[in-house]
Amino acid sequence: MLSEIVEEGDDIDETRHFSEFVDPSNAPPDEYRPPAPPPPSGGKKSPPPSSGSPSTAENLKTFSEVDTLLLYNKKRDVKTIIRENDWPIRHSIRGKLWPKLCHGHSTEKTTIEEPSFYWELVNQLFGNTELPDKIVQLPQFVEMEHRHTFFLNKKGVKVADRVVCVLGFSCPDITYSPMVYPIAALLLHYMTEEQCYSCLATLVACKSPVFLHQTKLLHEVTWRTVMHITKKHVKSAAATLSRHCPTSRAERIYTDWIWWVLHNLPFNHVVRVMDCYLNEGIKVLYRVAMAILLLFHKNSASWTKDIAESGVDSALAKFANQIPVGPRKLLRVCFGIRGLSSAYIFRVFTKTEMTLKARSNVMSNSRQLIRSRSSENLPTSQSQLNVQMMSHTLTIRELFTLWSWLPVRITMYQPILLYTTEEHGCSLQTFYVRVEQHEPTLLLIKTNNNEVFGAYCSSRWIERNQKDERGNRVAYFGTGETFLFSLYPERAK
Repeated sequence: MLSEIVEEGDDIDETRHFSEFVDPSNAPPDEYRPPAPPPPSGGKKSPPPSSGSPSTAENLKTFSEVDTLLLYNKKRDVKTIIRENDWPIRHSIRGKLWPKLCHGHSTEKTTIEEPSFYWELVNQLFGNTELPDKIVQLPQFVEMEHRHTFFLNKKGVKVADRVVCVLGFSCPDITYSPMVYPIAALLLHYMTEEQCYSCLATLVACKSPVFLHQTKLLHEVTWRTVMHITKKHVKSAAATLSRHCPTSRAERIYTDWIWWVLHNLPFNHVVRVMDCYLNEGIKVLYRVAMAILLLFHKNSASWTKDIAESGVDSALAKFANQIPVGPRKLLRVCFGIRGLSSAYIFRVFTKTEMTLKARSNVMSNSRQLIRSRSSENLPTSQSQLNVQMMSHTLTIRELFTLWSWLPVRITMYQPILLYTTEEHGCSLQTFYVRVEQHEPTLLLIKTNNNEVFGAYCSSRWIERNQKDERGNRVAYFGTGETFLFSLYPERAK
């Protein structure tokens, strides 16, 4: 009983502190005070800056209260508490809460109780556990331009470098993930070195929810996803960007979306965003980026001069740095955007990913056309092998028959498997997402009675959504090359 009282007392204690890796004298004060906005160019008064209504020390939840809810899997209650409790940036709760949230997403036995595992990796990579005097070479997935260290001291920066190097050593599949370094630096403000590594490794491994993407393709998918959902759900903000620059340049502005959040926002805001991000995943960052755009749109009258002189992209970054609302108001704006469920964001993300992959495949195929070796237009041996490996539906004889029915120019390409029920399930939505940006495609169906039939589709499946002159959905799509076929029990085209 005494230990429980002492433990709760630690939470109630209002001691404010960072880890040993932070120089607290350079860190901002706990309460954010927005700077005065620039004067509007049109004489219209700007709304006064608002820091929001911070939670008082009396009604802030303690770690023990949050931990109890986590223990009983009260995810909705935990989400509400983390969103609403405006803990100061020096509050001691994050030293316990952040590791707890990270390892709550682990599907394997966490290594947080075994710090020796991290130090074994350090020994393997560096030969000892002493902090190196020389600058270490960071993994290639780090962008030096975005090596944000926030308020880490010299020792903290060296520790962040080492943690990221060890992560790259233990996770060689990461090829591009510029978010890793700033998130590592943020974690080190509140935890030990081995805890930071353990949390990062968990975030990298977690697939649901997603926290960190690990390739250049997926990095591009993220900014295109932000652009798509912004244009649909905060149209006024997207229109403000488009109004001040051409469409092509407006798209490029979205490529910096993550740095509006992790680099341009004041530290007080970033820390509160991290509270929610470590609980809910990358969708929080999407929402915060959209909230920044929405607030920029509402305050655009005060930024007309900056937009004219420096461009809308520079003005947007400067606005985020001098944002006229406090962390609490920013989070309320971002979570107030309706229609952004995790399932919806996942669908947009997956569709965008498949579109980019399809474009990449088309470009690759156009550079590497492989002609059939037979004058009878039969598939190459490599094509036969590809089809056999990908599909249990076709025999070689049936493949030859089908190949002879295809347009000659199409037989120059190697087949690529886009969808199979064995691997991708039986969802029609998944089928559409995976195939609708490709053309041409072959649809093969095998029944329980071993009947084999299908269709050659010369156009993209996305054309099914087109509308006629009266606004009705088209009844059919395709070209004169489209055909149906049967391979078993009868062969017919």
